[in-house]
Amino acid sequence: MKRFNDDYSISDVMKEFIKTSNLEKGLNEVQVKELWGSLMGPTIANYTTQIDFHRNILYVALNSAVLKQELLLGKQKIIDLFNKELGKELVKDLIFR
Repeated sequence: MKRFNDDYSISDVMKEFIKTSNLEKGLNEVQVKELWGSLMGPTIANYTTQIDFHRNILYVALNSAVLKQELLLGKQKIIDLFNKELGKELVKDLIFR
């Protein structure tokens, strides 16, 4: 193994590894799913039955029609909140089922 005298931070090395290994898509999915519970709080998380994230669309299944209607009113605000927390424009749309 050849050594280089260049200084790299662990963060830079990990980011490069994630990019070259095509792990970014899976990590983004995990991040978005975990954020739902922490950003929306335990009350809303209790009414959530399933969370999926594909092609920059967050799909959330809820077991309360009333809650679904309330969240639909603040849909863009929720999307903005997710993107702000993630630090990048990752969630493009939010669909409630």
